[in-house]
Amino acid sequence: MATSHHVRTHGLTLGKYAPLHKGHQFVIETALAEMDAVTVIIYDAPETTPIPLNIRSAWLRQLYPQVNVIEAWDGPTENGYTPEIMRAHEDYIIRGLKVSGITHFYSSENYGEHMSIALNAVNRQVNPSRDAVPISATMIRSDPFAQRTYLHPLVYRDLITHVVFLGAPSTGKTTMAEKLAQQYNTVWMPEYGREYWEQHQVERRLTLDQLVEIAQGHVEREETLLYQANRYLFTDTNAITTFMFSQYYHQAARPQLVELALLAASRYDLVFLCDTDIPYDDTWDRSGDVNRKTFQKQIIGDLIARKMSFITLSGSIETRTATVTSILARFRKYQPFQDMPRVTIGTLPESR
Repeated sequence: MATSHHVRTHGLTLGKYAPLHKGHQFVIETALAEMDAVTVIIYDAPETTPIPLNIRSAWLRQLYPQVNVIEAWDGPTENGYTPEIMRAHEDYIIRGLKVSGITHFYSSENYGEHMSIALNAVNRQVNPSRDAVPISATMIRSDPFAQRTYLHPLVYRDLITHVVFLGAPSTGKTTMAEKLAQQYNTVWMPEYGREYWEQHQVERRLTLDQLVEIAQGHVEREETLLYQANRYLFTDTNAITTFMFSQYYHQAARPQLVELALLAASRYDLVFLCDTDIPYDDTWDRSGDVNRKTFQKQIIGDLIARKMSFITLSGSIETRTATVTSILARFRKYQPFQDMPRVTIGTLPESR
C-alpha cells in the first residue's frame, strides 16, 4: 500500500508590526498551528513609527522563538495596488530577501492575492473581516493605553516613557514622582529601598546582600508598574542609588548590584537629578544635611562616570514640575531629543 508523503509546509506573513498587536498575533499563531515552518518579514517603517525595527523584531523573537524572523531594513515604502508597487514588493521579497519554498502566504489584507500568486503559494486569509480581533495598529498608535487589551505586556511596556528621579535623600524625588503621576493620570514607583530599610535595618544598617535584594525588588516592582502605566511611569530612585549606598556604607558592592546599576544606566528614557536647594527634611531615618550635600556630589560624579545624560531640577516643587512638564511635552520616546535643555553635565546651579 502506498504511504502518503507529507509535503513540508512553510508559511510566510509580513508587516510593520508598529506596534505588534493581537490581530497580528492571531495571524502568526494561525500559521504556527497549521504549518511546519513559519517565516515573518518585518519592515522598517520610519514613516509610520519611531520604534526602531530591531525593537519590534525583538517582540516577535521573544514571543515566537520558533519563527524565522527576517528584518527588512531596505524594503519598498510605498503601499498600494498599482502594478509597479505590487511588483516592487514581490521583487523585494523574492529577489531582494531571497525568500523561497513558501507554500502558504498568510495575511488578512488584499495584498495576499498578488503576493501568493508571485510566491506560487496558497493565499491563506486569516480573519479579513477583523471581527475576531477588531483592532488596527493605527488605532493603537492614537492611544495605546485605551487599546492596551489588544497589546501583549511585552509590547506595551516598550511604549511607556520611563522617567526616573535621582538625588541625595530629601531632594524632593518622592514628591515629584507622586505629583507628576497624579498630573498625568498614571502610576508611580516609590523607592523600594526605604520600605525595605524600615523593615530590615539593624542599627540603621543593611548588609551587602540586603542591598542586592533592594535593587532586585525595585526592578521587579518597576516591571509590574510598567504594565499598569498610562504613557508615563515616574520612578523614585533606582539601582544606581542603591549601589552608591553600598559603596558609602561598606566601601564595596556585590557583583549583582554592580550589574543592576550598569543596566540602570540605559533603563530609563529621562533622568532628572533633584537639586539640594530645597530645605532639608530631618527625619529619623536620614543622616543629616552635610551628608546630603556629600552624597549629592557622589551621585553627580557617578552619573558623569557612567556617561549618563541628566537634567537638573532646581527651585520650588512648582518650578520643578513646570520644567518636567515642558520637557515631556516635547519628548518622544525613540526619537532624538533635539531641544534637550542645556545642562552642563556635572555643574549644578548655585544653591540659593
